[in-house]
Amino acid sequence: MFPGAVTDREAAAYVIVGAPLDVSTTFQPGTRFGPDRVRLFARSFEDYDHHTGGHFSELGVHDDGDLHAWDDAEEYLTFLGGKLSDIRNEGALPILIGGEHTVSRAGVRACEPDVFVALDAHLDLRAEYDGNPSSHATVTHHALETADEAIILGARTGDETEWERASAEDVTVVEPNELSDWLASVRDQSLAIDGSVYLSVDIDAADPSVAPGTGTMEPFGLGAREMQAVVRTLAPACVGFDVVEVNDRDDGQAATLAGKLLRSFVYQHAADT
Repeated sequence: MFPGAVTDREAAAYVIVGAPLDVSTTFQPGTRFGPDRVRLFARSFEDYDHHTGGHFSELGVHDDGDLHAWDDAEEYLTFLGGKLSDIRNEGALPILIGGEHTVSRAGVRACEPDVFVALDAHLDLRAEYDGNPSSHATVTHHALETADEAIILGARTGDETEWERASAEDVTVVEPNELSDWLASVRDQSLAIDGSVYLSVDIDAADPSVAPGTGTMEPFGLGAREMQAVVRTLAPACVGFDVVEVNDRDDGQAATLAGKLLRSFVYQHAADT
């Protein structure tokens, strides 16, 4: 169980689901261990958040365990999406712990946001990768089948076709050196995000020095404080949240950051909604 997620399912405002899918990682596999790692390294966190005055164990969080993953990614996404839709129909907000980034597709389908926001080193705008349309490198491409707009924060790599796709009106890319100005504009409302948001945190948005336990590291990334600022700023507008791409190839840095961002999301969403 995620520490502090002590509320019964029927009374929950937030329901955590682990989705340990690990079938298309292109470099370092291990996301099948992500949900367990995030839960493990969240054990040391204090229950109280001084920013909001909230106690995590009092915010109506339930951990529904993992949906065991299998090799057929499309079939798995269908089952996962159904589970997340059930959570929404019960009036709770679904929170996914990946697993590879592919699982975000199920969250987006279930939550039907107006805007898909991803903290991510990669554009993930490919229609397929190595012939696989279900690859974790295609998640933003697929998110735009549901959402009207995608905003990719911290992106710093992609192939030529992806950068061309990113220049379309329905995609906004905010590179790491632009993030503080973008956040300031959102906070002072000179820049508006129209509609509901699904926020996806790919832990590889962080610089590898911050979170090395992920499949496809990319240098010159974001700091932990920058990522937390994004999560706290956007949380009130969110109808769904996930944190993905944590694996077991570090000493817990990536899982610790992921768990802390999940908690930050719940604290801020509960305080502002």
